[in-house]
Amino acid sequence: MEKFGKSQSVKRVEDLRLLTGHGRYVEDIAPEGSLVAYFVRSTVAHAVIKGIDTAEAKDVDGVHAVLTAQDLIDAGVDMNIEFSQVPNRDGSEGCAAPRPVLATDRVRYVGEAYACVIAETMAQAKDAAELIEFDYDELPAKIDPVPGGEELHPDHTKDNIVYDFCDGDEAATKKVFEEAHKVIELEVVDNRIIVNSMEPRGAYAEWDGDKLHLCFNGQGVWGMKSHLAKSFGMDEEKVRVTHPDVGGGFGMKAPPYPEYFVIAEASKRAGKPVLWMSDRTEAMLTDNGGRALVSTTKMAFDADNKLIGYWVQTMSDMGAYSSNFGQFIQSFLFARVLMGVYDVQHALLEVKGIFTNTVPTDAYRGAGRPEAIFALERSMDNAARVLGVDPLELRRKNFIPVDKFPYKTVTGENYDVGDFNKVLNRAEAEADLAGFAARKAKSAEAGKLRGLGLCYYIESILGDPSEHTQVDFNEDGTATIYVGTQSNGQGHETVFAQFLSDQTGIPVDKISFVQGDSDRIAIGGGTGGSRSVTTQNNAVLYTVEVMTKAFTKFLAEENGVDESDVSFDDERFRIEGSNATPSFLEVAAMAREKNRTDLLSFREKAKIPGRSYPNGAHFAEVEIDPDTGETTVVKYTVVDDLGNLINPMLAEGQVHGGVAQGIGQAINERVVYDEDGQLLTATFMDYSMPRAYDTPWIMFNSEPVPSTANIMGMKGCGEAGTVGALAAVTNAVQDAVWDRGIQNVAMPFTPMRVWELLNAA
Repeated sequence: MEKFGKSQSVKRVEDLRLLTGHGRYVEDIAPEGSLVAYFVRSTVAHAVIKGIDTAEAKDVDGVHAVLTAQDLIDAGVDMNIEFSQVPNRDGSEGCAAPRPVLATDRVRYVGEAYACVIAETMAQAKDAAELIEFDYDELPAKIDPVPGGEELHPDHTKDNIVYDFCDGDEAATKKVFEEAHKVIELEVVDNRIIVNSMEPRGAYAEWDGDKLHLCFNGQGVWGMKSHLAKSFGMDEEKVRVTHPDVGGGFGMKAPPYPEYFVIAEASKRAGKPVLWMSDRTEAMLTDNGGRALVSTTKMAFDADNKLIGYWVQTMSDMGAYSSNFGQFIQSFLFARVLMGVYDVQHALLEVKGIFTNTVPTDAYRGAGRPEAIFALERSMDNAARVLGVDPLELRRKNFIPVDKFPYKTVTGENYDVGDFNKVLNRAEAEADLAGFAARKAKSAEAGKLRGLGLCYYIESILGDPSEHTQVDFNEDGTATIYVGTQSNGQGHETVFAQFLSDQTGIPVDKISFVQGDSDRIAIGGGTGGSRSVTTQNNAVLYTVEVMTKAFTKFLAEENGVDESDVSFDDERFRIEGSNATPSFLEVAAMAREKNRTDLLSFREKAKIPGRSYPNGAHFAEVEIDPDTGETTVVKYTVVDDLGNLINPMLAEGQVHGGVAQGIGQAINERVVYDEDGQLLTATFMDYSMPRAYDTPWIMFNSEPVPSTANIMGMKGCGEAGTVGALAAVTNAVQDAVWDRGIQNVAMPFTPMRVWELLNAA
């Protein structure tokens, strides 16, 4: 038997299936004979709906139904999709303007659905959609995320302000700024992106009597189960939600979307399963967007360059509606790591969320943490340049000292451990900073500008700190593990089976893995906020502890010895005075023979006592061709403190993916709407995704300081790469052009934008 889990790099068991085309995605498993759904979407960004005539469309051959908002209302469907609200600085709640399943009184962004055609084929559905008459009065489109403009929700907002959030002691922070030796200000633009998961969103719905089954490619089934039950006025036990294989999520696939509710009602009416799959442009128009904020930061320093105050004022683009967690991203979640790794107790975050006639924004890999660290690390880098000091030394001077842990931050986070100097020293060596001058000179000989950028990041793991695990022992001598998290590319099938094997000695090839089925798994927290490994493995560990105690007691009873005479060594049980060394599976078989069904299935819940805080240093080097503006990331070095690693290879893969997405936002990606709210970047001809040649080999190194917030000493790793990459690349570009008099650069660094920047200078 191979022994897994002792911080060994083990290849993902799911890769063979996925890479050879044997993945089972929504379209692969939709029931035979499913009808198809086609959503009819607004081509204008803002308009009052005067009428929707579907009569002709309903008469098209193959069409089973054409649904509008009124049809759903008549059927008793709750039209409003739930979302979370944040408190305003005056104590009131953020805007509660409803987000309808289908447009009711207005359309508020290009791509918002106002009707849905259900037909036997997509061609028939599209033909019918052409016959729908949509009568509207167009309104001015609001695109810029600043207060004012045409109100999107006139009964709910003033100046389109969704929320006005404040965190920190305003009076004390402003006093520090008044007394500061030096105040340094910077505008930081965090560009809007489209997530573009490899598999677009999709779902099918079917009814069995009065029970609804929705299968969709999301990041957790239990939230959607509750949303559907509420919307249809059903008991939750009458709703089953499942996930098949999921081709990428990145936070975007976590929330409920309008299409899922509509196809559920459509299936009920048609008496057949209904399938909807987004195409790529449809996804670009309707998937929740990411980032999209502009911050003005101010840093207050004393005469010794000690940072004594930090003040951030942000305008956040919410899109046309509040999405599931949209109000939380740039407020509470930004605040979680507002002060990063720096020992500062006077900080203030002021954020206004603004409605615009664009698709809603929500979580994107990191969800608030990358945005906060980007603003902070751009500001720290800028301050070093303005003060004329080494950017590494300025950070070292202001790091939270090791002897101050556990450390309570200005926004109430409890950092359990950290040794930021140790990590930065390792990163400085691994990145060969001593050789940078020579590399820069060589680039100059070739006519290129070379820059070096550092980001020292920290992130706060999010989500429910508790999770469930169930382990069943099967008649065929195998075991099944049921988990409450949901893989959308992270390798959970490998990680959790590997960890269970490590703790029990059950061979991995004897362990089957189940996730994403609300009927088979009673409850779970899904995946998001880098929570999965720490929370789920903590639950696995506790479940194994319960199983071990139960099996120990059983063996003691069967062998007529005290429980203290039975031990377990992670592979086999050992019984004093006996040569018998039964394995977990063998004890389960013995229990089955004795009809001890209580020993054949275990389901336990465990909660980690606190969040963990992954952190690390990212060094990026870029080369810029001043003749063309082309910017290339030529060297990238990561030293991460991710705590103890279960599978270093998978952790490294997560960091690689996160860095690639960060480089993509920094170099390639940018959403553009015109003044009328038309999306100009709605295909891959217009929206640039990072490719292999945009990404250098990413040197990953682990410098762990084990977390004390969980028994395994682990820290999440799923979002760490993105959190560090944005500022590292941007600071490198800033370094490359600083001597040319360019003192503030803004992502993305596309050739045209950089060429114009250099020529303007």
